[in-house]
Amino acid sequence: MTRIDFYILQQHEARGRELMACKIAEKAWQQQHRVHIHTTSRAQSQQIDDLLWTFKDGSFIPHELGTESGELCPISISHESEPACHDVLINLATDVPFFFSRFERVSEIIEPVPECQESGRKRYRFYRDRGYELETHKIGSRT
Repeated sequence: MTRIDFYILQQHEARGRELMACKIAEKAWQQQHRVHIHTTSRAQSQQIDDLLWTFKDGSFIPHELGTESGELCPISISHESEPACHDVLINLATDVPFFFSRFERVSEIIEPVPECQESGRKRYRFYRDRGYELETHKIGSRT
């Protein structure tokens, strides 16, 4: 059964959710996992694409926008395409993606902003009510 991790950011920072998504993706990739980052829009997908090149000095994280190459790239980013098989889903959308249960793990990132917290609570209840294993991680301002 899919494991769901909620990362609760303790402070609101510019691009906080997106930066946390990059850190989770990097760690998963280093552990040889395949990752899909599900975003809310084309603009957010592009922002993640840019951040994966720049969020950390000297980092290189192979990734692609979209899901066309399937097995070739370990990290895909999309707001509209259903991903090929991956191990880890990082969900930045406000709703639970219909394909979430195909993943071993799902990461949800919540910022201390009322609309983000409310949509996060709804997703938490969705997973909980269906019997998924849930873990919560409080993340300080220096993640």
